[in-house]
Amino acid sequence: MSNRITESEFAKIVQGIVDDREAIIKHNPLGTREEILLWMLSACLFSYLSLSELETPCFSGTVNAETYRTAIGFILRDRKEVDFDHERYLDAFANL
Repeated sequence: MSNRITESEFAKIVQGIVDDREAIIKHNPLGTREEILLWMLSACLFSYLSLSELETPCFSGTVNAETYRTAIGFILRDRKEVDFDHERYLDAFANL
């Protein structure tokens, strides 16, 4: 299995994306602001957790914010060092 993540580490990744959001959105202008930021978070988690190709969620059809939220939940399932409410961090992206 891949690495695990603490709430503190997850919060730092989310905050980094929030801090850099304008540059992220400028260079990835496809989708809503929330979708772009959730996409970036999922990409960061793939790398941070050293996910193998088999552990990485695959998308088919149209992808939206809910798709990314579900994928992030899937990525974090069984990879949180101690359980925490990751959804509250994702909600920050909806309000930017």
